[in-house]
Amino acid sequence: MSHGLGRRLAVIFNPVAGRRRPGLVEQVMAAATAAGAVVSLHTTDAAGHATSIARDLARSDTADVIVAAGGDGTINEVVNGMAASGVAEPPPLGMVPLGTANVLAHELSAMGDARRIGERLALAPAQVVHAGLANGRLFTMMAGTGLDARVVADIDPVLKRRIGKGAYALGGLQQILANPGLDYRVTLTAPDGTVSRHRAASCILCKGHFYAGTFVLAPDVRLGQPVLHAVLFTRPGRLAAMTYASAMTLGLLRGRRDVLVLPAIAARIEGPDGEPVQGDGDVIARLPVDISIWSGKLRVVGGA
Repeated sequence: MSHGLGRRLAVIFNPVAGRRRPGLVEQVMAAATAAGAVVSLHTTDAAGHATSIARDLARSDTADVIVAAGGDGTINEVVNGMAASGVAEPPPLGMVPLGTANVLAHELSAMGDARRIGERLALAPAQVVHAGLANGRLFTMMAGTGLDARVVADIDPVLKRRIGKGAYALGGLQQILANPGLDYRVTLTAPDGTVSRHRAASCILCKGHFYAGTFVLAPDVRLGQPVLHAVLFTRPGRLAAMTYASAMTLGLLRGRRDVLVLPAIAARIEGPDGEPVQGDGDVIARLPVDISIWSGKLRVVGGA
């Protein structure tokens, strides 16, 4: 780095997410500073603010790493801001995991105590990952429609802050009992160009193998590969939905004949127009949706 300083970390902090692990951001910043980094703090004050901060930071060339201090939604905002900057190779992404699920941090083994996180941000090399794209918006871990997207769309943010993952479990139960009879038409393009068509009660396109924390949906997909794995839950109805939820919790999804896991480089999901599409735990699009691999370059500082 020609500026003659340690690595410059620009921390974009979501204080709402920060309530889950109070004091962690300050401790991480102190640890990173002790490891030689130069740290600046940028606090968000509304939804979408992290995107504009990240876009401006990427354009300003004042940060060597842009750090998302929040949950998966904050990371998603930051990544989209960096992509919107127009910079050919924006700074790498760093993470201080403060959210409910922290799926990307688990995927990259980027969890840990404040000292470990701070030292990694200050010193660890960056690795290239391949993000996904849903109707023009980036996601890092997963995008999908069906039961989980409806839960995300209807989640009570106050309840989420209060009971964390329990809010998703409660929302899932409410959606199952409502039994909306979900039915989606999914067109997949495989890595070899083969096109296949499917019907599903829920469909999730995975970029990483973890889901909702450390549950595993697509065991063989990895962030470093430019491919998605489509997870298709083919049986409709309340009983099927409860069976799928139980099987996921117990790690028993693999091998089920009514759950298809198919590699894809692109997907189109159709169903009732306007149905929500969740990406990284937030609604990022509405049906119909086209999902593919982003052609840009995303680098991430993290991992053990």
